[in-house]
Amino acid sequence: MKSTVIAIIIGALLVVGAIVLSSGKNGSSDNSTNANNVSVVNGEQIVTINAKGGFQPQKSIAKAGLPTTLRFVTNGAFDCSSSIRIPSLGVAKVLPQSGDTDVDAGTPQVGVLQGTCGMGMYRFEVDFQS
Repeated sequence: MKSTVIAIIIGALLVVGAIVLSSGKNGSSDNSTNANNVSVVNGEQIVTINAKGGFQPQKSIAKAGLPTTLRFVTNGAFDCSSSIRIPSLGVAKVLPQSGDTDVDAGTPQVGVLQGTCGMGMYRFEVDFQS
């Protein structure tokens, strides 16, 4: 009886721990915003997005009114995130398996630029703010 109660308590703790860990993981990666992926070099804004198994970060925050380049970085990408579509810019491009690909986003005004992988499964966005 005592060992059964201990086994139930240990099992419950493991289940609760798994739930807490998985919810923390999902909260940090799903729709995550990474402030470190935007830089300004010589007056031009560069938004770096990693493409492999989706896009990271999925949401970037950048400054409106600056000439902007979206830099897609691939490192052994074989999935559909190696193909990007940005309808508002008229961009449909296949990225190399590994390397950097720059896309000129012009000088965006306040608003959200949205893009997807070639199949529309993975999404990313850049929120241009004043």
